[in-house]
Order: sequence, then C-alpha cells, then structure tokens
Amino acid sequence: MQIETIGIVGLGLMGGSLSLGLQQYSNRFRFIGLDHNPKHTQEALELGIVDEIVETLEDLKECDIIILTVPVDGIIALSQEFGVVNPMCTIIDFGSTKAKISNAIPATLRPNFVTAHPMTGTEKFGPLAAFATLYQNKVVVVCDIQMSGSHQQSIAKTLFEMLEMRVIYMDAFEHDRHAAYISHMPHALSYALANAVMKQEDVQSILALAGGGFRDMSRIAKSSPHMWEDIFRQNRTNMIEAIESFEQELKKCRIMVENQEWEKLNLWMQEANRLHDIL
Repeated sequence: MQIETIGIVGLGLMGGSLSLGLQQYSNRFRFIGLDHNPKHTQEALELGIVDEIVETLEDLKECDIIILTVPVDGIIALSQEFGVVNPMCTIIDFGSTKAKISNAIPATLRPNFVTAHPMTGTEKFGPLAAFATLYQNKVVVVCDIQMSGSHQQSIAKTLFEMLEMRVIYMDAFEHDRHAAYISHMPHALSYALANAVMKQEDVQSILALAGGGFRDMSRIAKSSPHMWEDIFRQNRTNMIEAIESFEQELKKCRIMVENQEWEKLNLWMQEANRLHDIL
C-alpha cells in the first residue's frame, strides 16, 4: 500500500481533528504539519496529530494533499505563495467564507484547489481541542467544484467520505449568503448577548442564575475573536444583511411586549417553533 503524505497548515481544532479522523479510518497517510505557533507544533507532535513539522510552505509542496485550516485571510495569502505545484497535488481549504478565496486563487493553481467549508466546530481551539469524530456525520459544502481538476475532485470526495461527511455542492457566493444567516450571525448574536449581560450583571449573579438556555446561547462567544473578526470582515455585506434581518425580528418582539400583544407574541413564537420541524 502506497503511503500518501498530507500536509496540514494550521494545527488547531480543524486541522488536528482532520488528522485524527483520517488516522482512525486508515494508516495509509503520513502527516506533515506547519503552524506559526511553536506551542501548537509541539503539542501536535506529542498528540500524534502529525509525524513531522516543517518550517515553510515550500517544504509541503511535495505532499500529495495539502489542507489549509487557517483563517480566510491566511488562506488567500497562502494561495498567492504556492507558485508551481505538481499537477496531481490536491489543495483543500477549510475557510468559513468562500467567494473571496475562490476568486483570489491564481488561475494556474485553481485546478489544484478544492474550496470547502466543513459545517462543524466548537468554541475551543488549538491541538488540545482536536478529536477524531469532529467531522463525523457533518455537512461539508464544496464550492465552485467545476473549477477544480477531476483528480482533485475525486481526492477531496474520498477524504470527506473517509471522515463520514455529507458533501453538498454550492456556488461560492450562494454559500457565503447562507453561511451569514446560519453560521456567522449566530456568533455575532452570542458575542452581543455575552457583552449585554456582563454590562448589566455582576459575576455572582451570572454564576447563580445562568441556566442551560443562557449557557447554550453564550457558549460560542468563547470562540477565537481573531478568527471571527476575519470571517466577519470577509463576509461583511452578507453579515450586515443577516444582522438587519435579525434586528427586525427582535424589534417585532419588543413592540409586542411593549403593547402587551400577548396572543400576537404567542403566534410569533409558534412560527419560530417550526424550525424544530426542520432540524
């Protein structure tokens, strides 16, 4: 059996879990890691996430597969740095927004690229947060697949199947709009909720009264501000639209409470209950 090398740029939750998940499925891979954080590289080696650490992108260019699990701005910068790679090399990015990445990839490198967004994650980050089943039974959105080479399409599909993911194909612009509502806006709301509560309540009251609902809604406010600043900036227009839509619904709720329109409020909440029929 031929051993294939997988280079992982970014050895945090996403990159680490990818390696652990594939190791659980097969021993056909050798993993090489690149990360600017020395602590992360050391932890990744100790945890068996990678077999080797390299210092530069050039050191990864002979890999069969390269996975980019760094923030969106970093993915765009890396796409400009690759230069010439083996035509059979498959580069898969896991960026949370897709249009700017897809459009930024140099034309000569575009067939090597598969632009994907695994719809999974936790509020934790770093190699210590990685676990083998992060991707299991989750959706991965693959965008602008017609721009990827046939070999690269096949390799990406095989990897996602190994991880037991469900693949959905979508236009990059369409993805970014949907992601703003379903993934990105909830993070903005969680940060807003956390800030609103902390400005009104003291620590002891929060500890004493915070129940499951508050903990569930505020959990993702623990996510990395650096990563989410990057995502909000890259998907700015769609984020503004999504936040405005939410503000309109919240305003409806406030007006109904102010006017004591309880029956109307009840119907509004029943309409929201329909979401559970979908999920």
